[in-house]
Amino acid sequence: MSTNTNMDVSSRSLDWAEGKKFEEVSTLLRTYFDGLYHCDVEIFKALFHPNAIYATADETPLLHRQMDEYFKVIATRQSPASRGEARNDHIDGVEFAGENTAFARVRCSIGANDFIDFLTLVRVEGTWKIMSKIFHINKGN
Repeated sequence: MSTNTNMDVSSRSLDWAEGKKFEEVSTLLRTYFDGLYHCDVEIFKALFHPNAIYATADETPLLHRQMDEYFKVIATRQSPASRGEARNDHIDGVEFAGENTAFARVRCSIGANDFIDFLTLVRVEGTWKIMSKIFHINKGN
């Protein structure tokens, strides 16, 4: 199945350095969507910083996991790919704060639920890593 990643980002012109950072982060985000769609723990281990956090306030009590806990959840989840679900991936925006810090707002669907993910990213030794995933769930039927 082909990847359907929509990028609804500003069309303002980017200088070369900013354009390069944007392409690097966009590539990471497309790979992130692939990891979600296929429930691929190895992809997530490559994308997330080892000290990253995962959280949502849409669960009671607040759901907060470290990466080892999150990877176990991914490993046991039935993938959207195995169910033949259509992909609905969107990159709503990417912002940079200097050379090594970024924020991305992305959306996707898994099963009947739609998710809005706020991802903070850091560049460590030249490689972008997700440092936190804070998300909202729009529960479907």
